Formats: sequence, structure tokens, C-alpha cells
Amino acid sequence: MNRKRKIISEILDWSRTILIALIVGFAASKVLITSAQVPTGSMEDTIMPGSRLIINRIAYAVSKPKRGDIIAFYFPDDEETVYLKRIIALPGETVEGKNGNVLVDGEPLEEDYVTEEIDSDFGPYYVPTDMYFVMGDNRNDSWDSRFWDHKFVAKKKIIGKAEMEYFPKIKLLF
Repeated sequence: MNRKRKIISEILDWSRTILIALIVGFAASKVLITSAQVPTGSMEDTIMPGSRLIINRIAYAVSKPKRGDIIAFYFPDDEETVYLKRIIALPGETVEGKNGNVLVDGEPLEEDYVTEEIDSDFGPYYVPTDMYFVMGDNRNDSWDSRFWDHKFVAKKKIIGKAEMEYFPKIKLLF
């Protein structure tokens, strides 16, 4: 009888531990982090199609999004769709594409992650308060702020910051 109680007690302890781990994991996935799979080549060569990323949901609870951050967000023209792009221009800035270059407030943007010039001019666009202008790193094969009906991503529509690629290889994205 004593042995039976010990086994039941052990099962209850393990069950409690597993339940707590599941609750913590579920809470973390809903509040702290989430994951995303990249379906297209719009972020090549930084992030390849099929890559899986960890998105930090609380990154912007303590700081503002910065130029160069890769973010997951709800697509402004269809908020049921999640996109992944790089922040190019911040609130209060003017962005345009001219002669193959991206200009922010008239100055060329230094972009070591881009492998080719843009093939068409765009803008200028003034970025409103609490909004962001985003582009894919694969500039000539990216559906981004340049082409959308609603050109900007609202801060409140940002899901989080892409921090790490975990498949097919591990790579930090900052």
C-alpha cells in the first residue's frame, strides 16, 4: 500500500511539473515571444525563404523601433496577414528612392544588407507620427511600403522584433 501511494505521489508531482511547464510555455508564446516562418524571398539575402524566426513581442514595450530593425507586423492593407520587413524610415522623416538609392531626409541610407540598387524611383513620402516605412532587403522582389495602398506600418500593429533565426540554421538578426 505504501508503495502504491509513493507511485501516485510521484505521478502527481510529475503531472504538476508538466502542467506548470505547459502553462509557462503557453504564456511565453502569447506574451513574450512567438515564431514566424518566412514564405517568400523578399528579405533575401538576410533571411531566406523557409527560415523560421523567433519574434520578441516585448522588444518595443521598453524601447522604440529603430531604423534597421526587422519587424513582424500586421499588413496594413489586410490585417489578417503577417509580414516581415526592415524599418527604413521613422516617424517625422521623409523617405524616397532616387537613382537607385534610398534617401532618408535627403541623405543616402547606408545599407550593407542590400545586394542591389532599387530599379525604380519612389516617393517622397513623409512618415506620420507613430508610423514606420518598411522595405524588404531584396528590394527588387519585395512587396513593401513603396507599393501598398496604406504606405506605413502603425506602431500598434507591430507584433515584435525578429531576434533570431532558428531554422535551418541558428543566426542572430541584430
